[in-house]
Amino acid sequence: MPVVALKRGMSGPEVLALQKVLAEHGFSPGAFDSEYGAGTEAAVMAFQSSEGLLADGIAGSRTRTRLGLATDPTLPDVSGSVSCQVVSQMFPVTPLGNIKANLPCVLSALRQRSLADRSMVLMALATIRAEAELFLPLSEGLSRFNTSPNGHAFDLYDWRKDLGNTGPPDGERYKGRGFVQLTGRANYRRYGPMLAKPVNLEANPDFAADPIVAAELLALFLGDHERDIKQALVRKDLPAARRLVNGGLHGLDRFTDAFQRGNALISDLM
Repeated sequence: MPVVALKRGMSGPEVLALQKVLAEHGFSPGAFDSEYGAGTEAAVMAFQSSEGLLADGIAGSRTRTRLGLATDPTLPDVSGSVSCQVVSQMFPVTPLGNIKANLPCVLSALRQRSLADRSMVLMALATIRAEAELFLPLSEGLSRFNTSPNGHAFDLYDWRKDLGNTGPPDGERYKGRGFVQLTGRANYRRYGPMLAKPVNLEANPDFAADPIVAAELLALFLGDHERDIKQALVRKDLPAARRLVNGGLHGLDRFTDAFQRGNALISDLM
């Protein structure tokens, strides 16, 4: 079972043990007073930065396991508290039937990738609200960002080296699909073999719009950016978190609204 996170304001023997181990690792918290104050928080943050962990100053499962104070680095799983009724409040214009049909596969994919902690569940759901508000995997539509005024569909993607595209018809063939709008030949090539049941997405890009595959792709993509996303969330910088997924700020209003609604709702249930 995941350990209880220790954070500023707490006190007791577990905090004392944490202080002593931090000092043994070369990160002095100051006095061994059993009080999780500013000194202990700073020492935890310094240790986390040294270890490539999320530097949030909270001694949770991963930090305490790395310090030798715990054996299970698993973060608390909140997915059991994320009901269709809760999500429907995060998606106020979305048909409840779509949420009932697709929420289970999204939560399952997050659990499979050890991303069912509160911050990543919120991130996943807010991303879906921004990218596919109907809670259905979508295929990208035409816009001025992907199609030139006199060009064929998605011609502005055809030669995008950053997407791994090599010319027509790559732009349309590897347009955005799914809950996270996976885009570009390189991403289709990368993530297909990583699925629980590997699929050659490069050869079969339409599979990315299947709900189960789309849920897995969302989890895989978020997992690749987990630390940076969480660092942005620690700073309460939702635009930065959105950029890590989207590359820009498309859908930021929906993303922010869903995240803030979920932040209040899931907090109340925990």
